[in-house]
Amino acid sequence: MIDFKLPELGENVSAGDVMRVLIKPGDVVANEQAVLELETDKATIEVPSSVAGTVKEVKVKQGEKVKVGQTIFTVDDAGAAAGDAKTSTDKPRPQPEGAPEEGGLSQAATPARETGTSGDADAARDDRESDKPGTADQPQAQTPAQNSGAPRRSAAPRLPEDDIDEAPPREAGRQQKRGEVVDISRAPRTQPGAAPQPEGPAPAAAPSVRRIARELGVDIRQVNGTGAGGRITVDDVQGYVRDALAAGSAAAAPQQAPGAPAAQPLPDFAKWGEVERKPISNIRRKTAEHLGFAWNTIPHVTQHDKADITALEELRKKYSPLAERAGGKMTVTAIALKVLAGAVKKFPQFAASMDTARGQLVYKKFSNIGVAVDTDRGLLVAVIRNVDTKGILELSGELAKLSERARAGKLTLDDMSGGVITISNLGGIGGVAFTPIVNWPEVAILGISRGAFEPVWDGHAFQPRLMLPLSLSYDHRVIDGADAARFLRWVAEAFEQPFVLAL
Repeated sequence: MIDFKLPELGENVSAGDVMRVLIKPGDVVANEQAVLELETDKATIEVPSSVAGTVKEVKVKQGEKVKVGQTIFTVDDAGAAAGDAKTSTDKPRPQPEGAPEEGGLSQAATPARETGTSGDADAARDDRESDKPGTADQPQAQTPAQNSGAPRRSAAPRLPEDDIDEAPPREAGRQQKRGEVVDISRAPRTQPGAAPQPEGPAPAAAPSVRRIARELGVDIRQVNGTGAGGRITVDDVQGYVRDALAAGSAAAAPQQAPGAPAAQPLPDFAKWGEVERKPISNIRRKTAEHLGFAWNTIPHVTQHDKADITALEELRKKYSPLAERAGGKMTVTAIALKVLAGAVKKFPQFAASMDTARGQLVYKKFSNIGVAVDTDRGLLVAVIRNVDTKGILELSGELAKLSERARAGKLTLDDMSGGVITISNLGGIGGVAFTPIVNWPEVAILGISRGAFEPVWDGHAFQPRLMLPLSLSYDHRVIDGADAARFLRWVAEAFEQPFVLAL
């Protein structure tokens, strides 16, 4: 008999909720066959089997929370031959837990869809690798908060609804998975202010966790890990900071822990009427954590402008049938992808990231652009790669496919990583302007609201022109206000003069 235990699911992911059990006693399981559908804090993923044989006992059921290392089912290895002979129709999945990969990485079970994401991506680095210079991964951003303004008057014509609507940006230089939100109040940890541990092995923590600890001024040796095998997670670092603040200690961090819950308890609303309580989903918790961190870390400024897209709208309608034959829609978002690809080449600081630990700015010389997608699971960000090398018709088709996959919960980590700037389009819903939150570690995000006809003076008379509101939020540590105004005006003029895109 062989036990199949839940393998590591990615950096800082130590548990998940069972959504579906895909096997039952008596089934013959093959290597790499999906056996469990699991919801983590970032995605609903399919867990592949690393064993083959006939299932004798399934030890979990739908609705249960399972942890890494917990036994999921047992198989009779006598049936392994039959299981191995079975031809799998699934896509190739990562190797079982502990299997080595190139570059010193080890890979675990592959998450198949991500909210801010999971998928075919690099698994956790070992501790020695994480200590090497230049290997620090950046956490993935997940979903910027978007505030829509008052709705347009009903007489205003409305642009066709985009497949993509606002969602918090996610991203970051390398592929990686985000950690689970842990109940910090119950997690044991060293008291803030304790002396650093002396000589000894470095504590187990991902490069992204080490980076956050450095930025918050935390000696990571003072933090107790609650992840698998004592691994230190982002939540452990933030909990340490929160404890330090509560104790009045300045040794751990000078600011409030990002994403930390409010200390003030809620009143008993049941005194005034009927209430209903629902658990916060893993995805929503991680979104809240990421937004809190981004808001506390980045000094936000939002620049507003409008683009006259009267001529562009005529071209959009003219070429919409071509986009539909390509499997997409000629939406404003698809056009905005091409515009932004040109803009970040003209203004490279808008595709940069600030590495405060090394005192450097990282300029990304690729044009991967994230697009916020509104789904029933929350706001996700799909990344379109190499936008500068693709035409608008191709981008329309790719955008439609990624949007469909996002709403079906089929995005992988790779689909949601590696962006340099994000688009959040609320035009299909309404509003005249909003202030999107920058998707750290990006430094800018472009918000698009609903276009409407307005009277515009042409030097002789007022003419009805279709005006598109644009809102650019940016990191003021990296970008000056004048540069932001120039960037947004360049974007507006590209919308106003489509020929600029060809140049």
